[in-house]
Amino acid sequence: MAIIDKALAGKVALVTGGSRGIGRAICVALGKRGAKVIVNYASREDAARECAAEVEAVGGQAAIVGFDVANATAVNDAIKQIGKDHGALDILVNNAGVAINGMLMRFSDDQWKKVLDTNLNGAFHCLRAAASLLLKAKSAGRIVNITSVVGESGNGGQIAYAASKAGLIGLTMTTAKELAGRGVTCNAVSPGFIETDMTAAHLPEAARAKLMEQIPLARIGRSEDVADAVAFLAGPEASYITGQVLRVNGGMLM
Repeated sequence: MAIIDKALAGKVALVTGGSRGIGRAICVALGKRGAKVIVNYASREDAARECAAEVEAVGGQAAIVGFDVANATAVNDAIKQIGKDHGALDILVNNAGVAINGMLMRFSDDQWKKVLDTNLNGAFHCLRAAASLLLKAKSAGRIVNITSVVGESGNGGQIAYAASKAGLIGLTMTTAKELAGRGVTCNAVSPGFIETDMTAAHLPEAARAKLMEQIPLARIGRSEDVADAVAFLAGPEASYITGQVLRVNGGMLM
């Protein structure tokens, strides 16, 4: 008989970029544990509604909210409204991200700004706006930031993406130190190469074969691998873990 884990029952979670890929898997994983999941989207309301339906199908509650994390005013307004509508915010998952690939000498200012505005500034906007609600959580608030293996190792052709994800690690550790006195934890999950629409678009077959040689577990990761790690860090089992980077990469970086 399967054990039903509802450790997050009564918790309200906001997942940015939650409508597809890793974000959707995170929403579903939190919903399975009983959370009320607020699915954020930037443009695909239809995808967000599909994700919300999946969350409810596994026993969670769900709502959707549209805003661009790069827009500080929109973030502030949306998170303030979440507090009014749902009475709390216990879990924040900063997952929204974009990847624009290109070599250093050919990378434009606009490309750099687009990636940093979403991946790094967006997480900062959400952290700043949500901090007061997380500090008021009935039991300690939880923050999980989604970084990347390339934020730790670097990767040719991903100058902005790697820089934004490296910055997110520093943001994680500093936030953890600032909020620890009130019991709020802040950790990062660092995926390796995960099978999503984003990676499929940027990973030709020849590159995929070469990549497999670098992964000791000899497979590309699944969105669910990342989502399970996030659900763990959001739960009571991780109450004494903060300021850490949990690598979910099949061993490609140890």
